[in-house]
Amino acid sequence: MTATPPQDDIYVDDQYSSPRKRLLRRIGGGTLARLAGGLLLIVILYYGVGAAIVNTIDDDTSFAPTNVPNGGSRAVAAAAELVSREVNTYGWTANDPFFLPAAVLDNMPHYQQGIVKAASRFSVEMMDHIGRLRGTSQIDTDLERAAGLLKYPGNVWVWDPSVSLAPTATSESQYRAAVRALITYNERLSTGQAVFDRRGDNLMSALERIASDLGSASAQIDGHVANPRFWLFDSVVDDIFYSTKGQLYAHYIILREMGQDFSQILKERQLDGVWQQMLDSLKAGAELEPLIVMGGSPDALLVPNHLTTQGFYLLRARTQLYEVVNILLK
Repeated sequence: MTATPPQDDIYVDDQYSSPRKRLLRRIGGGTLARLAGGLLLIVILYYGVGAAIVNTIDDDTSFAPTNVPNGGSRAVAAAAELVSREVNTYGWTANDPFFLPAAVLDNMPHYQQGIVKAASRFSVEMMDHIGRLRGTSQIDTDLERAAGLLKYPGNVWVWDPSVSLAPTATSESQYRAAVRALITYNERLSTGQAVFDRRGDNLMSALERIASDLGSASAQIDGHVANPRFWLFDSVVDDIFYSTKGQLYAHYIILREMGQDFSQILKERQLDGVWQQMLDSLKAGAELEPLIVMGGSPDALLVPNHLTTQGFYLLRARTQLYEVVNILLK
């Protein structure tokens, strides 16, 4: 009697296939597994190592503008160079598509957008007040262009199918144009073809607007602290922290240089001490750099809440800004 082959497919393959076919099948299966493992390793290295190389949170508070034309504004130069540094030196990451390593980054994009937000606020004040004679002269075209371009969203790539199927202007292209406009204004200022009105009321207006921006950031912090998430799964706390950190850092650099632009006013009103205290508060908040940003309860024993610490320095700087404003009013 002839034996009936077992019906189990694997057994049939092993027992009734030729030795050559069995060998090729086993080699093929092992090769596919190795290829899949190798591909997975490449993806991990591409995103992991690539993102680590790109990731840069530059909070060097000794940063100072290097391209200030004679007779130009140090604050304008600082704003231009800060934005240029993030866009051209480090590369803009907030709009990177999924196939670039920086697409997996979280903290750097929020930090960069915080810097641009602060620069945008300053450029608006330049356009509305400081760059005009008592608000009655024509708006400076370069300042108007810079103010508009810095309001552009930071997450726009060359193609956004949710908006249009046609290519569009990227965030970094708009910010580069804003930098050129600020540089052009400063060059015109150095030759007497533009206005930088160093009056106390202009400085006061700028400080009030910056204090208002800090108040908005404080409200965002308060909203998160008042409605905390379990810290282990809180993916928002670091976004708020680094966005605020970018704003504090840029405001510190710009206001430090603005203090030199308005040095005569500060000296006349004996504001040097209060001004430095305000800068110190901004600097302390900007330099906070926890290894892991945590959003625990404000009175937690083991899990800190870094937003409350950051918020303390932010509110202290805001209070000191208003103190300067009150002295300028007298």
